[in-house]
Amino acid sequence: MTKEESQNIKGWKRPRNIATLLSVIVPGAGQLYNKRFLKGALILIVAISFLITTWNYIDIGLWGLFTLGTIPREHHSVQLLIQGLISLIVLAFGIAIYIYNIRDARADAIDGENGQRKPSLLHGISDFYNQGFPYFMILPGLLMLLFIVVLPLLFMLGLAFTDYNQYNAPPRNLLNWVGFDNFKALVNVGIWKNTFMSVFTWTIVWTVVATTLQIVLGLFLALLVNDKRVKFKRTIRTVLILPWAVPAFVSILIFSALFNPTFGAINRDILSQFEIMIPWLSDPFWAKVALIMIQTWLGFPFVFALFTGVLQSVPQDMYEAADVDGGTRWQKLRHITLPHLLFATAPLLIMQYAGNFNNFNIIYLFNEGNPAVRGQNAGGTDILISWVYKLTFETNNYNMAAAITIIMGLIVSIFAFFQFRKTAAFKEEGRY
Repeated sequence: MTKEESQNIKGWKRPRNIATLLSVIVPGAGQLYNKRFLKGALILIVAISFLITTWNYIDIGLWGLFTLGTIPREHHSVQLLIQGLISLIVLAFGIAIYIYNIRDARADAIDGENGQRKPSLLHGISDFYNQGFPYFMILPGLLMLLFIVVLPLLFMLGLAFTDYNQYNAPPRNLLNWVGFDNFKALVNVGIWKNTFMSVFTWTIVWTVVATTLQIVLGLFLALLVNDKRVKFKRTIRTVLILPWAVPAFVSILIFSALFNPTFGAINRDILSQFEIMIPWLSDPFWAKVALIMIQTWLGFPFVFALFTGVLQSVPQDMYEAADVDGGTRWQKLRHITLPHLLFATAPLLIMQYAGNFNNFNIIYLFNEGNPAVRGQNAGGTDILISWVYKLTFETNNYNMAAAITIIMGLIVSIFAFFQFRKTAAFKEEGRY
């Protein structure tokens, strides 16, 4: 035997390696080897209890997750999918305990090799409490997050890769994994392709135009009211914030009645004076125009209040210095006011765009995404989120609704990620 081989054998016989190997084979065995008998016994009991209580559930769940059932009417694919996802979460907790067992045994063995005394039972409990206290505090919230937020997202993600629709629904039929077929249908198959492109482009136009208009209007009014020459500022600000004080759904329903082409006040009492009658609810173009105007009205008070507060913090000496240098109003607005406003409010303004991208309330309450469009299975004013609602609750196309939801999530996430990274407020925050 060579000297190198002899050193390798001795290395494997070091306590840290023996304890690690024992913990890999039997949870808690490494702690027992390190003479941490109580800790080893507790880990062993936890591991055995975990296996006894969850083995059958995890076994069936993982089988159902991969197969989605094998016997129609007896196996329910949706229930098996949910059980499989829960099994993955439970299994992740089990793996975390298993990894903790291995790392703890190895750490104890290394301490023993370095000649450190084994801590007493009270000292060990105290250290465990001090180090683990934050984790105990966040554990209830983490569990709620996993089962209230993460689990539904995983379920939606799973449905996007199945053939779950109104013609193939459990328990009468079993679901099948179809890969990316649903996503391919959105860009290749006739009615899906036409509808998706139409709804997607309108969603982008709606998000950009409506949000930009409400921001521009809020900025304009905030600058106007903040002018030193304007009196009764408090009264004006109170009046301008009133649209924000009224619940949005009430305002939307009122606007829906006002824009009604038959008995609405806009056509009957205002436009009729000029012999104009606009089909606000029956023509897709005019319905979109009405929605953009309504959203501008509903959204500008928040932006106005936001900008009004930030304008109070802009140092006046900067304006005085600009006056001394002969700066014009436009130059002061461009080089002093706007940089301060955008620095402080850019994250919230970005969230305004993200919020309008998924603004279901105004689309559905105004005219339920109508009017109908020939050759499409979505209304003329439907955005992606309202189309997903119709696919889910009206036509039961759960697979396509899930696929569209994933696309929406990716769009919003990517947009927000890149915009936040370029936002000065977030760059400044990272320095501290």
